[in-house]
Amino acid sequence: MRLFSKLGEYNACGMFSIGHLILLSVTIVGIVTSLHYTLYKGKKEIKNIIKNCTIFLWGLEIIKIVFNLWSGNANNPNTYIPLYFCSLILYTGLMSAFGKGTIKKVGDIFLATGGIIAGASFMLVPLTSLTNYPMWHFISIQSFVLHGTMVYLGVLINLTDYIEYNKSDIKYYFSLIIFLGIIAYIVNLILGTNFMFISQNFPNTPIEIIYNITGSFFPLVMLLGQAILPFYIIYFIKEKLPNECKEELIENIEGAVR
Repeated sequence: MRLFSKLGEYNACGMFSIGHLILLSVTIVGIVTSLHYTLYKGKKEIKNIIKNCTIFLWGLEIIKIVFNLWSGNANNPNTYIPLYFCSLILYTGLMSAFGKGTIKKVGDIFLATGGIIAGASFMLVPLTSLTNYPMWHFISIQSFVLHGTMVYLGVLINLTDYIEYNKSDIKYYFSLIIFLGIIAYIVNLILGTNFMFISQNFPNTPIEIIYNITGSFFPLVMLLGQAILPFYIIYFIKEKLPNECKEELIENIEGAVR
């Protein structure tokens, strides 16, 4: 069964292939459609959406972990321990949906900023799924569902003004990434893994350029980049986007589904 075939049984889909384009297109349609039906929900309903999405993603993640352990990847913790930047939605979703005070704030801020950048980046360059498995494989589909959900929730939070945040709120985002980054780095030292992509080179990717330039400072540069850039990119886009453009974007989303 191709959906749960082991690594190497079928040719990998590959990046920028027809399969990649199909998965990307279907995910974008799913994001736009989901936004169409939820843009006018109240804050209580949006909180429930975050909760339901997080529980669903955790279910998929558990299946992914079981699959990787069953399929012979038990000796490669990179494949089943959720300690990557994109894995943070699993934790911040719980923080946002079930947390209170500062805990909830940290979760909300990540979903509104870093989650969008992480999700969109992976959808465009799915290095850890389509380079290993065919298009119609659980790992490939799960990866696009996860990252598409990250983009959906982030855009939903920003377009509905579910939360208000300003430049000073980077302290919540920065603290989260640094804290989990330090944990990932320690785990990398112990297990020889490359969680958060901060310990080893990733050949034939943009990461390799950073690795070659920064040398021994690579872990620090990669961690700080993830802890600063995504927040400010989304924050400044939101701040510079006139209300007219925001309203037009909402109208386009609505019109696209009609």
